Amino acid sequence: MQCQELLVRGLSLGMILGGVMHFICLMKSHAAYGRYVDTSGSSMMVPARLAWFLQEIPALLVPLLLMMTTDGNHGTGKHLMLWTFCLHYFQRSCIYSLLTKGRPYPFNIMLTGVVVCSINGFLQAHYLLHCATFHSTWFSDACLLTGLIIFFLGMGINIHSDHILRNLRNPGEISYKIPRGGMFEYVSGANFFGEIVEWLGYAVATWSLPTFAFAFFTICFIGPRAYHHHK
Repeated sequence: MQCQELLVRGLSLGMILGGVMHFICLMKSHAAYGRYVDTSGSSMMVPARLAWFLQEIPALLVPLLLMMTTDGNHGTGKHLMLWTFCLHYFQRSCIYSLLTKGRPYPFNIMLTGVVVCSINGFLQAHYLLHCATFHSTWFSDACLLTGLIIFFLGMGINIHSDHILRNLRNPGEISYKIPRGGMFEYVSGANFFGEIVEWLGYAVATWSLPTFAFAFFTICFIGPRAYHHHK
C-alpha cells in the first residue's frame, strides 16, 4: 500500500478538530461513564471489563493487521514506534480491562470509543508503515530518546495510578475516597496525567502530525475529565 498523504492529513486534522469540539463540550458537562454514569437511565449498559476490552482492542488489532498484510521491510524505526503504540493498547485492552472495578458502561459511549480507536489505530499504523521516513542516524536522535523516556515514564505513572485507584475501596464499598500515594500527591488526576505524558512522549519520539494530533486529542478528551475530578 502506498502512503495516502491526503487521508493521513485529513484524519489528523479531523482528530484535532474533534479534540477541540470535545474540549468545549466536556468543559461544560461530564462524559457519562465511570463515576458520572447514570445507571438509572434508559441507556443500554455494558459491564465495565467487557466495555473496556471491546473499546480498546481495535487500536491493537488494526495495527497488527496492517503489519501482517503489508509486504516488504518496514525498517526497525517504524516497527519500534508501532510496537510502542501497540504496547499501550495491549496493556489497556488485555490487562487493564481484566483488572478494572469500574461501573457499567453506556453502550453508545463504548461504541464511540470503538470507532475512535479503530480510526486512530489505522492512522498511526498507516503513517508509520507507509509514510514515515527514518534516517540511519535516527536512533541517536535526541527527540527519539527523549520521547521514549517520556512515554515510558507516563506509562508507568498511568499503570501505578490505576493500581492505587483499584485498591481505594474494600469489596462492597461505594463511597468516594481521595487517592493517596504516587503522583496523586502532586496531581488529583494522576492516571489521566500519566496517559497525557505517554502520548506527548510518543509524539516527540515520532515528530509527526498524526502523533501530535492524537496527543492533542488525548489532552482535549481526558484533560476536562481530570479538571472535573479535581473540582
